[in-house]
Amino acid sequence: MLVRGAPSVAGTLLRRGTGLAAIAPTLLFYTLFAEAVVRLRAPLTLDAWNLTPVPFQLSGVAISIFLGFRNAACYDRWWEARKLWGALINTSRTLTRQWLTLLRDDGREDAVAFQHAAVREVAGFAWALKAHLRTETRNDVAAPFFSEETFATFRGDNLPADVLQHMGKRLRDAVVRGWVDPAFVRAFDTSLTHLADILGGCERIKHTPVPLIYTAMTHRIELLYVLLLPFGLLTTTGELTPLVVLFVAFCLRGLDEVGNQLEDPFETDPNDLPLAALARRIEIDALTALGEPSPAPWQPQDGVLL
Repeated sequence: MLVRGAPSVAGTLLRRGTGLAAIAPTLLFYTLFAEAVVRLRAPLTLDAWNLTPVPFQLSGVAISIFLGFRNAACYDRWWEARKLWGALINTSRTLTRQWLTLLRDDGREDAVAFQHAAVREVAGFAWALKAHLRTETRNDVAAPFFSEETFATFRGDNLPADVLQHMGKRLRDAVVRGWVDPAFVRAFDTSLTHLADILGGCERIKHTPVPLIYTAMTHRIELLYVLLLPFGLLTTTGELTPLVVLFVAFCLRGLDEVGNQLEDPFETDPNDLPLAALARRIEIDALTALGEPSPAPWQPQDGVLL
């Protein structure tokens, strides 16, 4: 996610992550094509075509509405993903509090060690979810929060689900040992269920992209519209046709790029969610609750918080 600094028009227009670099090659192509149309106006007697701007005015409204629907759908995905990770932070704090206040340790070292391990695994779930959503092949970020024996049992292709299964078994062991009153089991189980719901919600967003027909139709319509646009503007704008085409293409490609940037909020593009920073926040909260030294908050790199 882009880290915002002091507002600046020039900084906003030129900074990384605003989509300009992604659409620049396409804008250059459209501008050069429009320039070629202007230069070939006389040899090809293009004025005889008598193509007016009216069709482009009518179709431009339809294209704008279509782009608006697509961008709204992409932003809904981005915002739902952010709400799910906000719920993850809240549920992690709740589960941490439950382990620290509802478990009877009675000063026993084994109970205290059990309690601390359970709290550390709450942070481990957040890092496991981050690695799962970004399809990272290595899970070293989650491993430090579990014992070697425990982490070795996580052999499935869904590390967060394995962690949840282990957390459920840990709760069962605490009840069997008499460290958690059976009356509190429902509260613990509700927190674990919330974590499972968050995992499922994130996977739904990750594995169900915006239908391809949206993107394909947008690109096809945009291509035809901008390539035909110089012929409709030629008799009206003359030598300024390439500049007008550049402006229109910038609007269309810019809006399209907004949707592209927001469609998958779990990637590492500048406008995607800062999963590592959010997981670090959960880790800091858990370790602070245990009274252990905690790492510094995740820092942005080149103005981007990953």
